[in-house]
Amino acid sequence: MGTPMSTRDAPPPYAVDAQDLGVRYNLRLTRQTTVRTSFRNLLKRSDGPTHFWALRNVSFRVVHGESLAIIGPNGAGKSTLLQVLAGIIRPNEGSVDVIGHVSSLLTLGAGFDPDLSGRDNIRLAGAFLGIHHREMEERLPGIVDFADLGDFIDASIKTYSSGMRARLGFSIATAVDPDVLIIDEVLSTGDAVFRAKSKKRIVELTKAAKGIVLVTHDMTWVTEFCNRAILLEGGRIVLEGAPADVVKLHQERSERSRIAREEELARRVAAVDKPSEATG
Repeated sequence: MGTPMSTRDAPPPYAVDAQDLGVRYNLRLTRQTTVRTSFRNLLKRSDGPTHFWALRNVSFRVVHGESLAIIGPNGAGKSTLLQVLAGIIRPNEGSVDVIGHVSSLLTLGAGFDPDLSGRDNIRLAGAFLGIHHREMEERLPGIVDFADLGDFIDASIKTYSSGMRARLGFSIATAVDPDVLIIDEVLSTGDAVFRAKSKKRIVELTKAAKGIVLVTHDMTWVTEFCNRAILLEGGRIVLEGAPADVVKLHQERSERSRIAREEELARRVAAVDKPSEATG
């Protein structure tokens, strides 16, 4: 009788485990910061906040074979969260554990060489992902076929539109057999045929027990193809659960925000018109 496998040797029951994630941005550190502006900011350091939390107390797990959608308004922290999962940003608080080979359009897109052709960028991405050259050459025809860029596949990336870059990145990211796939709005790019192909491929990856985390504004995709969803607002989780429930709350809160903005605009317009009426 063999020795039973200890719990230490057993693979973890998840693809992604995020615990109490927090990401803080310094408002004084921008790309435009110079020595002069830094000194000025130092003198005015008491004027207003110096930082903000893009994410705070964010915890969730993604199990193998699960597709998790992250939804929320602009500025909610969705892209920051994906960058943490992709290893681009290190959190200030909490921890994240991603098991296995991670494929992300975020890192692939940033790694494209604009002077190389699409075909050569596929090879470059393979090297970037640690895939053997021979294996990448075997996968290359399938990637080229899926991207469906025509003769542009042999043109330099700098001639590509953002949609074409996204198509190429998606084709690479999903063709390298990832354990965890991280994608940001790629399903909104390209024509209807490519979007349909993209959705079909993600469904196939989910069935193959891959973990998928995606950000999208396509609520139909969330309710039809995702196992679970998270509503993120102000860097915090508002609701996590069944996609239909999360989408419903998101739409209700978005509608309330829209009405509030319109009412505020109407009040401001009325306040501007009153003096002119008085002088008329």
